Amino acid sequence: MSAINQALSARRVLLFVPAVRPDRFTKALATGADAVCIDLEDGVSFGAKDEARREAMELLVDRKPTSAEVMLRINDPNTELGQIDLEALRVADARPDALILPKVSAAGDVRQVEAALSGVFSDLPLVVMIESARGLASAEAIAAATPNVVAVFFGAIDFSADVGCAVDWDALLYARSRVVLAAALAGVSTFDSPFMDVPALDVLADECRRARRLGFAGKAAIHPSQVGPIQGAFSPGDEEVSWARKIVAAYEENEGGVLLVDGQLIERPVILAAQRTLALAGRDNRPGRGN
Repeated sequence: MSAINQALSARRVLLFVPAVRPDRFTKALATGADAVCIDLEDGVSFGAKDEARREAMELLVDRKPTSAEVMLRINDPNTELGQIDLEALRVADARPDALILPKVSAAGDVRQVEAALSGVFSDLPLVVMIESARGLASAEAIAAATPNVVAVFFGAIDFSADVGCAVDWDALLYARSRVVLAAALAGVSTFDSPFMDVPALDVLADECRRARRLGFAGKAAIHPSQVGPIQGAFSPGDEEVSWARKIVAAYEENEGGVLLVDGQLIERPVILAAQRTLALAGRDNRPGRGN
């Protein structure tokens, strides 16, 4: 996993802000979300796309250093709107920390975006969204389409509409599992779909815990009130951190040999998991980002 991927893999919550509401951007950063996404796609009506694009570019130019990553979700890059978004990004005097690509259905979609940005943002990290049957069928190829892909984002609402299934855990379990496996094969991170019932924070927390057990690294949020529950669910607890410290300490003391901790044989996958846990536990000690 690259340094870029390692950085993004520790992001538990990605909070969306419609680009047409720039007043919410500073408030979103103040929530303590690990990443904030300026949204040009679903969060913006068709008639407000031009205004949203202008506001997004201004936000990217004017933003101050912050511990949160600032991402940008463009419109479907296979549409005219998406192409206009990419051209605006090319000429803007700023860059997001990552670009989110919706409606990805094939690896070629990702490579076309990368080609469109070549010479300007050739190394721009990409988050690819799987939200259709065709996209899920090509999930492994999409996740590995280019080294700039740093995360796969499962979009449950669009996916369920495309295949005609219910928007519930059981109906979407196979799709979620396929996304996690595709990301694991490519060595990149994952974001689970946002939870749409904003007041139901207990249900959100339960879905987050399920997603984490399945292998997701984080989840998208559509409201500031969701940030805390998501971060809590995707953060290691005290017992996890204590166990991880014990494993890593024993590994370092043993200089990489076979370990026996509390009567349990510890092999390399467990050591790697312990190291990831400690990395997550220290995730908030991050330098500021921005221009």
